[in-house]
Amino acid sequence: MLILERLRTDHTDALLAFERENREYFARSIPDRGDAYFADFDARIQALLAEQDAGICHFHVVLDADGRLVGRVNLIDVEDGSAELGYRIGERAAGKGVATAAVAEVCRVAGTAYGLTSLVAVTTLDNLASRAVLERNSFAVVENLAVAGRPGIRYRRPHLGH
Repeated sequence: MLILERLRTDHTDALLAFERENREYFARSIPDRGDAYFADFDARIQALLAEQDAGICHFHVVLDADGRLVGRVNLIDVEDGSAELGYRIGERAAGKGVATAAVAEVCRVAGTAYGLTSLVAVTTLDNLASRAVLERNSFAVVENLAVAGRPGIRYRRPHLGH
């Protein structure tokens, strides 16, 4: 069982611990965020919450059955009924269906709570796990592109909320 919660100030410490714990793991498949990302994390979270309050983005944390933060799922650049989906699941929860379930839940919430009609997502061609998560959640390839200088794919999923 997983719990998807909208990002709140009281998630800050757990989210920082999650990002630090998984930094090397994430850097194996996506560009590292660099030391500056961690330098003033409280201010970073406050900026994200301001974007969320403005309706520009919807940020979520993924909690396991014990309430431990195991991932995050974000909808950014909300505009004209669409947003870009981004997600990261920590190493301890990887390979257990957490990403697939979290993406399914955020797709449902995007359609029902946020009124979105479609989502897009981008991943690198060699990130087979991420591609599988998107394909299991009815995302379809719409174009090839470069992602941080590597071959990538843009996906789209219309018909949210069900």
